[in-house]
Amino acid sequence: MSYVEPHQAYSGRGSGPRAGFWRRFGAAFVDGIIIGLINIILVTAFKAAGDLIGLVISISYFTVLEGGPRGQTLGKQALGIRVIDADTGGPIGYGRGFVRYIGRILSSVVIFLGYFWMLWDRERQCWHDKLAGDFVVPVSAYPVP
Repeated sequence: MSYVEPHQAYSGRGSGPRAGFWRRFGAAFVDGIIIGLINIILVTAFKAAGDLIGLVISISYFTVLEGGPRGQTLGKQALGIRVIDADTGGPIGYGRGFVRYIGRILSSVVIFLGYFWMLWDRERQCWHDKLAGDFVVPVSAYPVP
């Protein structure tokens, strides 16, 4: 795997370094705390309707932030990683951000095997990365525009 200079980040296939397991885990943990707190507040305030509102917020959070130009949720931003298109090195877009969210559900169904998949995958991709056609990379190699 070759290193891509930061100024080459959008010039083609994302072939630089990938984010490691623990940085991705840390980002997911931060995002889980954020979404969890929001859900607790919503369920406390709105009872059963709070669950539905929380689901919509969760889908929106991941779809908009990972699919947007920065490719970062707040957790990814805190840990210095981002999501990029596997082919172009640019943003994945909102449609694929949503596909990535759905893929997270699939990644967690079988005792989180889809998340651990990156530990032995050559491209260090989880199932939801493969489904959406993206890589999670360090910001140091692929700076945020």
